[in-house]
Amino acid sequence: MAPRRAAALRGGEQSLREHLIAAAQALVARRGAAGLTVRDIAREAGVADGVLYNHFADKEELLAYALHAHVRAVEAAQDTPAPRAGEQTVEANLRAWLRRALALHAAVLPAFAGLTGQPKLLARLGELPGPPGGGPGLRTELADYVRAEQRQGRIPPRASAEALATLVVGVCHDLVLGRLLDPAHPPPEPAAELVDDLVATLLHGLLAPPP
Repeated sequence: MAPRRAAALRGGEQSLREHLIAAAQALVARRGAAGLTVRDIAREAGVADGVLYNHFADKEELLAYALHAHVRAVEAAQDTPAPRAGEQTVEANLRAWLRRALALHAAVLPAFAGLTGQPKLLARLGELPGPPGGGPGLRTELADYVRAEQRQGRIPPRASAEALATLVVGVCHDLVLGRLLDPAHPPPEPAAELVDDLVATLLHGLLAPPP
């Protein structure tokens, strides 16, 4: 271990386990989790390769914790809090929710790219409390927002909160994953007016009078 890092750990600023997670998280943020080796993480942490196995059952367990930490860091870095029911207009709030969701997916999904070929890591990730961010998750948060607006009478009760949340998350997956799956020919960046068009479409389904 590098002397400076060793001294910091002895000083109690963080445990070696936390240090290893932080080092792996830094790599995940820069390179994604796919393809990372024990040597990569050990070099980033400034420790010998075998040190990792003193604190984690295997590389996959460490990477699972690192992915959790990465998602939490991305969520904490959001510039503005999630919109709240009863504030602004429903249209403005949905626009803010959609922009927030797109930003989260754009920052988080690259770290998970390529993990379909790593079932052991996915299994380790599934053993940890979900979602990876440690909170209720974007889809649940958005559905809860819609239900809160329904209780205030600003969205009709017939609207499905779960369906709206699923549609928003699906849009994010479509727009962000398209760029990750074909980096040689990625789709163009979403046009500025696309968010407005999507919100207008959602509102038509939410607020239009029944036939």
